[in-house]
Amino acid sequence: MCLKQISHNIYKIPKGNGRNVDIYIYIKKELLPFIEDDAIKQLAEASSLPGVAVKVLAMPDLHTGFGLPIGGVMAMDNKNGLVSAGAVGMDINCGVRLLRVNLGKEELSPSTLKLLLKAIKKRVPLGIGKKSKHSESLDKNFVNFIEKGLPAIIDLGFGRDEDPQYVEDRGFSPGANASNLSNKAFERGNQLSTIGGGNHFIEIGYVEAILNKEPSSLYGLQHNQITVLIHTGSRGLGHQICNDYTNLFNKKASSYGIQLPSKGLAAVPIDSPEGNNYLSAMACAANFAYCNRQLITYDVRKAFTEVFGKHDTSLGLEIVYDIAHNIAKFEEIDGRRLLIHRKGAVRALPPEHLGNPKVYRKYGHPVIIPGSMGDSSYVVTATSKIKDTLYSANHGAGRLLSRRAARQKITPDMFRERMQGVLFSEEPNHFLDESPHAYKNIDHVVDSLVEESFITKVAKLKPLAVLKGKDVD
Repeated sequence: MCLKQISHNIYKIPKGNGRNVDIYIYIKKELLPFIEDDAIKQLAEASSLPGVAVKVLAMPDLHTGFGLPIGGVMAMDNKNGLVSAGAVGMDINCGVRLLRVNLGKEELSPSTLKLLLKAIKKRVPLGIGKKSKHSESLDKNFVNFIEKGLPAIIDLGFGRDEDPQYVEDRGFSPGANASNLSNKAFERGNQLSTIGGGNHFIEIGYVEAILNKEPSSLYGLQHNQITVLIHTGSRGLGHQICNDYTNLFNKKASSYGIQLPSKGLAAVPIDSPEGNNYLSAMACAANFAYCNRQLITYDVRKAFTEVFGKHDTSLGLEIVYDIAHNIAKFEEIDGRRLLIHRKGAVRALPPEHLGNPKVYRKYGHPVIIPGSMGDSSYVVTATSKIKDTLYSANHGAGRLLSRRAARQKITPDMFRERMQGVLFSEEPNHFLDESPHAYKNIDHVVDSLVEESFITKVAKLKPLAVLKGKDVD
């Protein structure tokens, strides 16, 4: 399939040859050599599904995934479209939360950073399969959390009353019903306030540069201010839901006359019993993820209190924003109701869009785009042109090397050299596949959309210390 360049950073694969809609890829030329054939194939397969609407999109952090590639966006017609668990992803509502702290970079010495990492690790389990340290107090409220989301956990005292207004959709996905979860999904749900493995992290950093003064001021960001990034999702619960419904959809598709291009894109009609049940289960996982990031925020606030001996409110630790990047949502675009699947992509609403939190409506809500753990991250905001991307932006830097290739090519010495200036408390050989070498250049990725005027840079963040969890013990 030939990419046709239609703008500086926009490429198109026209519909035809089984593709029902056009495919658009937003990417700088420097990143073109890293596009995988399998990722293009997955985009083409998504565009071949019945009911696919408008266009299929790929963000500049594009790389091969399960079903839909990471960085993929697929819109389905509400009336005759399909829903696909694989097009949402294994980690439902994996997302990023940004906190701002009333401290300057100069107030965090290396010794203080080490104490902070230790205090956070004491509270937040890191790595695959880890269980919550809050289990006794939370288990009896589990169904309430997954059905009602962030407000339910705030009501128990794990946060501040104002927190929900700085979270996408106020931390609540409607339609959640725990009866649509398998027993195995319930068994894997004991992971609130855990990070997991892979690319998930807690990062302490600072605002290296203010790039747009007005929205930065609205978001409460200042030069050299300490920040905390939290990246995690629905953990084993979301993973199990994706597996359960992918297997179910794969069996049921033929009964609806659907010929599937791959198991990863197994899909059923949105309004089918199976489709409705998945959307309900997905909402449970999304609500779990909002509660997970909230409880980690609670634990991070307690860790700062322990280290600095001050109440967490005097240290700030306020939520700038919390944004999801693996989710499907019904959205109105040009008067048409669509189910937008975003996998490794975030919703980005422009100024004055009514979907913004009221507090951020003037400039649009913050979009948080983390780089690798040794690189900068960006806070950006959308422009009115973002409607061309179905109100979507990229969710991070995107992998350059597969995990296997990274472990083969990157040595511990390379890792240490690349991580100079960033405190990292674990042995590097456990995280070679997460080395900055394994990720795309964050500036190239962000500039792919900036240069097309879809987004504007607001602030640049720089890491000081990172906590990650091992994939295996």
